[in-house]
Amino acid sequence: MNVRPDIAALIYDGHTDTHIARRLGCHRSTVHRARQVLERKLQDPLQRLYTEGLPTGRVRDYDRRRQPTSAAQAAANRRALEEALRPAPKATVRDLTAYSELHARRAHNRTRKEVA
Repeated sequence: MNVRPDIAALIYDGHTDTHIARRLGCHRSTVHRARQVLERKLQDPLQRLYTEGLPTGRVRDYDRRRQPTSAAQAAANRRALEEALRPAPKATVRDLTAYSELHARRAHNRTRKEVA
């Protein structure tokens, strides 16, 4: 089988079949057959990531929707976190003796009415 020189060059550079097929506009099985003829196995997955300009989408931890946080957003997040972790202000204790005396009087009056 004749192997296209551009496919062979990318195979020797360590690119995946999918990446080569997308880049050169051919089918993935064509690249796979060329790899078998050249007797070249796939490289280590990390080495493939370093070789490819963009991940092919087969890498599980790559999320295209996730964008890096800007410096301004990071500062705003830090301020919000510091404010959330700041200790709560000390509560002022109100004098409830007048309330408790009123409550006691009402309870006493209720029991007096029930007894009578």
